[in-house]
Amino acid sequence: MNIMTVNGRKARIEYDPDTDMFRGEIMGLNGGADFYGRTPDELRREFGKSLNVFLEVCKEKGIEPFRELTSETANPKLESDIEKLIKKLLQEIETLPGKIKEAVKEGMKEIKA
Repeated sequence: MNIMTVNGRKARIEYDPDTDMFRGEIMGLNGGADFYGRTPDELRREFGKSLNVFLEVCKEKGIEPFRELTSETANPKLESDIEKLIKKLLQEIETLPGKIKEAVKEGMKEIKA
């Protein structure tokens, strides 16, 4: 999976073997909006068109187009990668000499606050 950004909006991009094209799905919407293209330029154009149509329909129907980002709607792969990185960092901290380890742990407490 790849991510494409157009006008501050992100979309997941994947290859669709059934159509022999790339398919994009715009993220963070209160509904579905997808688009297809054979090249990056075509994908960007279709991304913009699809987003504009979605926004127009939402405006006509009085619907909020964007959903609030919560832990349930966040990217699970990104969360998994962050969790792995934190776990590795915590393991590395444990290998530090005593006073340095304690100083790092104290610094982490300040970041959490």
